[in-house]
Amino acid sequence: MPVQPAVTDVTLTRDDMGFIAKLVYEQAGIVIREHKEAMTRGRLARRVKALGLGSVAEYCAFLKTPAAQDELPELINAVTTNHTAFFRERHHFDHLRKDVLPKLVQERSNRRGRIRIWSSACSSGEEPYTIAASCRDVLGSRSDLDFRILATDIDTDILVRAEAGIYPAELFERLPPDVKPMLKFDGAPGRTEVRISDDLRRLIAFKRLNLIETWPMRGPFDVIFCRNVFIYFDTQTKASILDRFVALLAPGGFLYLGHSESLPQPHPQLRLIGRTIYERIP
Repeated sequence: MPVQPAVTDVTLTRDDMGFIAKLVYEQAGIVIREHKEAMTRGRLARRVKALGLGSVAEYCAFLKTPAAQDELPELINAVTTNHTAFFRERHHFDHLRKDVLPKLVQERSNRRGRIRIWSSACSSGEEPYTIAASCRDVLGSRSDLDFRILATDIDTDILVRAEAGIYPAELFERLPPDVKPMLKFDGAPGRTEVRISDDLRRLIAFKRLNLIETWPMRGPFDVIFCRNVFIYFDTQTKASILDRFVALLAPGGFLYLGHSESLPQPHPQLRLIGRTIYERIP
């Protein structure tokens, strides 16, 4: 096996930083700000090494050639931040279990009702599995409801991990006692890794989706999670994505944003009903 050359120069010039930021914005709508230079340099260095190049400058030069078309998804994977946890921002899941799902069950259980939930930036899977666990806790295994979760993300690497559903066992041990029983997993006591149970995994379809490109799904969705995503977009991109969310959200449906996020501007079809919880006005 040939030995890959070591990365000898991780310098990220101002011009190269500008080029990378522009390219990432064009490809994914993600804004890389100047104070993220050190983080960007470190993540680019990993791609430089993977491609057997010697410097970040060489990598940037390569990205400017037609041959780099297949590298663009890898670049997006590299600069995407994936930070999540089971039952993160728990008030959303409490609202889902106590207010949203009982109402949907009452409305739809007599006519084989359809319930659809979208985790629009699912990262490594903790969010959609928490959604599945919360729903299963309320719905049980009833057969009179057609219930599914769509989980999407732009990062192809992270989607592989999410679909596998394998996590360090310690993540489950740290959960609060009242929610721990909801997350069913396979794995003998004492194992360092466990896998989310098939009962929960089969509720979820994982797909790659770039939020600024065409969306193939038609909806409607009863609930959309878009948490800690808008912080990476500028106002124009956020407004465009928000309009598209609303178009796919069923009347009376709910949109959950991240704890530090808000709408880019008031939306005539959404009203705030709780902490970063919005309802589509029927």
